[in-house]
Amino acid sequence: MRRALLVGAGGMGQGWAKNLVAHSDQVSLAGWVDIREGAAAAAAEKHKISGLWMGTELEKAIAEVQPDFVVDVTIPEAHHEVTLTALAHGIPVIGEKPMAHSMEAARAMVAASDKSGKLYMVSQSRRYDNRILAYRRLIEKTCGSLGILNADFAIGAHFGGFRDEMDHVLLLDMAIHSFDQARYLSGADPVSVYAEEFNPAWSWYKGAASAICLFEMANGLRFTYRGSWCAEGLHTSWECEWRATGDAGTALWDGNDILKGAKVVGTEGFHRETQSTEEPITEEISGGIAGSLEDFLHALDTGATPMGECHDNIKSLAMVFGAVESATTGKRVAI
Repeated sequence: MRRALLVGAGGMGQGWAKNLVAHSDQVSLAGWVDIREGAAAAAAEKHKISGLWMGTELEKAIAEVQPDFVVDVTIPEAHHEVTLTALAHGIPVIGEKPMAHSMEAARAMVAASDKSGKLYMVSQSRRYDNRILAYRRLIEKTCGSLGILNADFAIGAHFGGFRDEMDHVLLLDMAIHSFDQARYLSGADPVSVYAEEFNPAWSWYKGAASAICLFEMANGLRFTYRGSWCAEGLHTSWECEWRATGDAGTALWDGNDILKGAKVVGTEGFHRETQSTEEPITEEISGGIAGSLEDFLHALDTGATPMGECHDNIKSLAMVFGAVESATTGKRVAI
């Protein structure tokens, strides 16, 4: 039974608390830290969680709780300090996305993982979805050599709070999911990006809530992202709508439960004859942060490399900051 120390008692932190309690056959939620006095205690009472250490100081919590791993669900600006502190004590970390508020901080976190020899994993929860697993299989059986990958995201999200005041709100707070999904679906890493971001006149966000990005990926693949967080009506899925095209055919996913492909079987004619391809959504997996936690625990047990391991996940974060730099400078940016 591994003892977990949870850092952060906001909405997502409370979600992780429930996730840890739901895995009580493998994990004991031993401590909860939040810099706000009484926040952890209030959250624990709300969710009827008792018998754990609670406080405001991470160093003190580590000393008194002696956790086997730390779950970092703080704001992005705090990820660097929390992760470096835990790793310096030889404690593995699973943290929420994005890895860090800057590439400099992210590189320091990866270096700290190397120095400590302990696992640091970022929870890219959207990889743990049986629909995206099926879509990846459909791409592999349909498209051949992949050359084009497109993602469309359009949701009018009235959050209120800090997001309404953020700079680069779509790119920094949401696009990391889609960029990481693109890497997962294509198996390709980023090479460069040209991006434009903008804020329509009706937007309720201070920062740019819409963006268009063109990424060059390894092996010549182009990945395009068109996104908006102030698109009212006819929303896409939160997972985006996807189209993948290669030399052998095309595969689509609506981001919900519709997957379909067309594989070229003819060699003549104005339009080459195609044959429909399908891939059932049958694989049973734990989705979202439950999948992230189980992957992390499996890695601790076996030494396997989980999805979201920091050396890999920093490539998805680089896509975000590359897009922000390109949008800011108006230039193509090497990643």
